[in-house]
Amino acid sequence: MAWDHAKLEALRKKYGEGHGGELFDPRFRRVADKIFSESGTRLAPYAGIPTFLSAPYRQVDPAAPDLTNLHVALLGVPMDLGVTNRPGSRFGPRAVRGIERIGPYNHVLDCAPAFDLNVADIGDVPFASRYRLEQSHEDIERYVRKIIDADVVPLSVGGDHSITHPILKAVGSQQPVGMIHIDAHCDTGGAFDQTKFHHGGPFRNAVLDGVLDPTRTIQIGIRGAAEYLWEFSYESGMTVIHAEEMSALGIPAIIEKAREVVGDGPTYLSFDIDSLDPAFAPGTGTPEIGGLTTREVLELLRGFKGVNLVGGDVVEVAPQYDATANTAHAGAQALFEILSLMVFSPAVNTKQD
Repeated sequence: MAWDHAKLEALRKKYGEGHGGELFDPRFRRVADKIFSESGTRLAPYAGIPTFLSAPYRQVDPAAPDLTNLHVALLGVPMDLGVTNRPGSRFGPRAVRGIERIGPYNHVLDCAPAFDLNVADIGDVPFASRYRLEQSHEDIERYVRKIIDADVVPLSVGGDHSITHPILKAVGSQQPVGMIHIDAHCDTGGAFDQTKFHHGGPFRNAVLDGVLDPTRTIQIGIRGAAEYLWEFSYESGMTVIHAEEMSALGIPAIIEKAREVVGDGPTYLSFDIDSLDPAFAPGTGTPEIGGLTTREVLELLRGFKGVNLVGGDVVEVAPQYDATANTAHAGAQALFEILSLMVFSPAVNTKQD
């Protein structure tokens, strides 16, 4: 139909005097009703105390955290004692909290996770020492176990990738979990400099501890000069997809393969920001050229809708190496996508009110 004055008048009558949250399409109105006040205002993205994804902040007693009615607990893990290259991801949680205007609506997955789930930012893991790596790992495991024991799903922001080992020890304590691991590095190396507790080996440690099932683990985006260190991934039965393979395979085929590998069982999702090419995320400890684009990461993550996620993390954001804040922005968006996936996770849906 041609544009005419009658159509203009109809639009003026329907939309001329309303506020931004006054929507008529039921799909969009459902979201707007959760976000806008009756007067048509909504929270300014730059106002208030910064929290992960602008989720409500819940102050808890670390010794006995009250997680009543929560489906997902967002927590910071500001520890980078396990890095082999550039330090600084201890500042990752604060940088990710400071990113404004992420969400609240995920237009691809059609959800507003901070509203569709009972979710809160519960602060950071309390560390007894800023100097002792193994003790810090014990602190992480102990704290995450309390979240698991409360029947709440943990979604963490690091910190270096060594934090995922103690998290998996808590998440997989009853049965080993599968994992979708998006990274430039397999992180299945052995001991360096007299310790096996570093960010290059968390998943070897987790398999040997019996908390990670390597046959239900897929590692995506792997590349770079450390390939010779990842023998354990192949020996243990992990599926490895290198960055160089991704263009030929295509993101849909990689999604299909990942879903086949993890199946319906409990699955952890670990996202290392260095999976992205340094053009998109220079602020990280071990950048590797030839990585994923932000668009590829979004398509990849969104393809895991319905996977049985029992936990997740975003790690290795080291903001001081990125004056633009793009790396922290990408990390915050990845966090939002993982939280969005949890809206559809059977592990979380069983806790829905």
